Amino acid sequence: MSDIFREVDEEIRHERYKRLWNRFGTYLIAIAVLIVAGTAAWRGWVYWQQTAGREAGDVYVSAARLADQGSFAEAEARLAELARGPGGYPQLAAMRAAALKAQAGDAAGAIAAFDQIADDGRSERLLRDIARLRAGYLALDLEDHAGATSRLEALAGDDNGWRFLAREALVLSAWKQGDTAAARRWIGGIVEQEGVPGDVASRARTLRDLIDAAEGKPAGEGS
Repeated sequence: MSDIFREVDEEIRHERYKRLWNRFGTYLIAIAVLIVAGTAAWRGWVYWQQTAGREAGDVYVSAARLADQGSFAEAEARLAELARGPGGYPQLAAMRAAALKAQAGDAAGAIAAFDQIADDGRSERLLRDIARLRAGYLALDLEDHAGATSRLEALAGDDNGWRFLAREALVLSAWKQGDTAAARRWIGGIVEQEGVPGDVASRARTLRDLIDAAEGKPAGEGS
């Protein structure tokens, strides 16, 4: 008798599974296909990213070699190929291209290129700050005091990692302008602060001594 009940129970379960399959089988197949397709697409995307990254790296290295050889125009042309490259290559290429303009003697072009990076909200803040600092340093020689300070003062705040280099450049800009009071103020923002790198502090004290000498004061009296 128990065998009969067992057979009936198995038949009921079989019928239930059949109804479930008839009802949801198509969806289960579709889900399985999507999983397989998604996995294949993911692996394909990862492979493409790896390949694109290697190719972009090769282009960047070749541009660096051309720059080392003094072929700046050719190097810039190679870097331009990375404008739509993967990851951070477009930003790195833009920074290197701006630096190449400076190396080639095109200071105005380099400033414009660095300014463009600094104003690009899509770039990482670190790169934007470096670009602004580079543009500010170049502006010391090419533009007036206002042109340099407009870029450098944005980096001189106490919460900015580049503050001491920015303040050092502001000292030079103020001194060049003949504004020794501003130069001394920025020097104080270097030598009187904690955490200042030793070489920056040393240069700042040297600049202070030069200002003192130019004003006929004993070294350190104007501090």
